[in-house]
Amino acid sequence: MDRELITTMVSNTVGGDLARSAAAHDQPSAHPSPAPAPLRGSVLVLIQFDVCEEIRLDDLRKIFGARTAEASFKHQAPGYVRYQRPPVEESLDPLVLDSGERLDGEIKYYDYGVVSLVFELPFTGDWDTLIQLSSRWTSDTNFEKLASRVVKQKLELAAAALVKPYDENAWLQEDYFIFHVREIKLSETRLGDIKPGEIKPGDIRLDQTNAPPSANDLLAAHGDQIAQIVRGEMSMLSEGERQEILQSRISYYPNDLAVIGWNAAFIYDTQAGAETAIQLLQYANSQLLEFRHYDELLTKELENVYDFLDAGGTGLWSRWRTARAAAKLHTVLLDVNELTERADNAIKFLSDMFSARLYKLCAAKVGVPDYKDLVKEKLQTAEDLYRFMVEQFNQSRAFVLELMVVVILIIELVYFFRGKPI
Repeated sequence: MDRELITTMVSNTVGGDLARSAAAHDQPSAHPSPAPAPLRGSVLVLIQFDVCEEIRLDDLRKIFGARTAEASFKHQAPGYVRYQRPPVEESLDPLVLDSGERLDGEIKYYDYGVVSLVFELPFTGDWDTLIQLSSRWTSDTNFEKLASRVVKQKLELAAAALVKPYDENAWLQEDYFIFHVREIKLSETRLGDIKPGEIKPGDIRLDQTNAPPSANDLLAAHGDQIAQIVRGEMSMLSEGERQEILQSRISYYPNDLAVIGWNAAFIYDTQAGAETAIQLLQYANSQLLEFRHYDELLTKELENVYDFLDAGGTGLWSRWRTARAAAKLHTVLLDVNELTERADNAIKFLSDMFSARLYKLCAAKVGVPDYKDLVKEKLQTAEDLYRFMVEQFNQSRAFVLELMVVVILIIELVYFFRGKPI
């Protein structure tokens, strides 16, 4: 195929080009480096906070007059494949950084108490530019401070819509970075630089110069750079690390690609096509935030129960106090079960298999299954402790009742032998 392409190109080349090509074979010369491949797209900074137990979205719409967010899918999906309780979206004023960079912003409110902010910075440049942006932004903590300030201002106005708000100093926070590339032009190589049977990595096919590169071509040509972007590294990674990163990829069409990492993602797609991955990454990170909250809540409650039991809660008379402690633990169990079910079922993929697979990949990479398993284990431990405490209380109550019966019998016997029956 390569030789056919070269023959075709040679037959369409004027005599002067043939002469220059022949001269190049007579005189050895170094191959010129391909020109930097231009990229166009956006960097999205996703920052989320767990601010309360629940947000009343209907009340929030009245306060802000905000719009309802609908789930976006890659291809035509049934109407019932949507958020069960769609989050509320509101545009933010542009954010100007100290470097002069101007970011457009949007805030999204989920009913289970998570507030999500997305800041977007358009960029145009080469792969080195994007690698530098990734390295700088993934290690920058200023976004958290700026985002926290914005959220506090918004929640002061929305206080009436918040159910059991948390202390600001105790807010849990997650951040994530999405490097969305809309346009990629692979570097072209001159005819004289190609030897028969050889097409160098990074060269666009000569018969498809106007077509966008496929996902496979992009990975073959720039897999190293994509891995660096996802990891936020300036230096080239090892082959093993590169393979580990790139195996977490997914495509729906030949000309789109999503590589998902634990802290950042690389997306090559149109603006409309990338919305699927962006929304699902938001949702996955919000779930991670909720399960982190439930994990901390259960850890504190279990510590309190252990402290109670260590302080003598298993003594005969102290067991009467276990009823109150068990009731409190049971209330926490019911609350966590309800909240986890709400967060876990906020969106459904009954017929959209690609979105379901994409979400599963996103959730796995950011760590949702790990925290979900931790919460399930602690819920099981709490249930076992609850049954133990109830059993201890019932044993104590049965002992006291039996003791009362014995005392009554003794009193009756005393009166009987004294000739004064009761």
